[in-house]
Amino acid sequence: MFLGHYGLALGVKKAAPQISLLTLFVAVEFVDILWPFLLLFNVEQVKVTPGITVVTPFDFVHYPYTHSLLMGIVWGLLAAVVYWFFKKDAKSAVIVGLAVLSHWFLDLVVHIADLPLTPFTNVKVGMGLWNSLEGTVILELIIFAIGAYLYYKNTKAISNKGKWGFWLLIAFFLLIDSYNMFGPPPENSIPMLFVSFAVLQLIVLSLAHFVDKNRASL
Repeated sequence: MFLGHYGLALGVKKAAPQISLLTLFVAVEFVDILWPFLLLFNVEQVKVTPGITVVTPFDFVHYPYTHSLLMGIVWGLLAAVVYWFFKKDAKSAVIVGLAVLSHWFLDLVVHIADLPLTPFTNVKVGMGLWNSLEGTVILELIIFAIGAYLYYKNTKAISNKGKWGFWLLIAFFLLIDSYNMFGPPPENSIPMLFVSFAVLQLIVLSLAHFVDKNRASL
């Protein structure tokens, strides 16, 4: 899942306007931000296997430290503690922690049975929506559209940058998601995957900071 994670972050901004959009984006994508580093050091493994699912060519061979349910809970607790340490806001810390954990549950819907429950067992789960292109596109667009609508209706632009920056962010997400869905598979090269993921995250997080800085919560 790609758009769904960010759609959730955009929607949560309504319930927690005190949390920056940048923080929410980092939270919902925390394990995917960590994941390329573990791939680079061969702690976790992935292969590009076209056809393994209809939607994505990634064969997630081994990634229990970023994408298991148990570690999702651990990363969520850690994120909550870190946020509370700096902000001293317990409610927001809980929301950030739950945002981190939400990644596993959204992935559960789309992944085939490759999501570990813990790093210590071989039990893996997944509902397999990625085997349906239409189903995946519909679900992702619904979550993203609801989140984007909630963010847009509950914030206002304080400059022209806030107006066009929001639509630039939306357009970028839709463009990248379309490329992921319908473009050619990436090279089966961990260094190339690392660079592509790093560049993507840098752009997305920069846009989130830019947009949120130029919009105010209502």
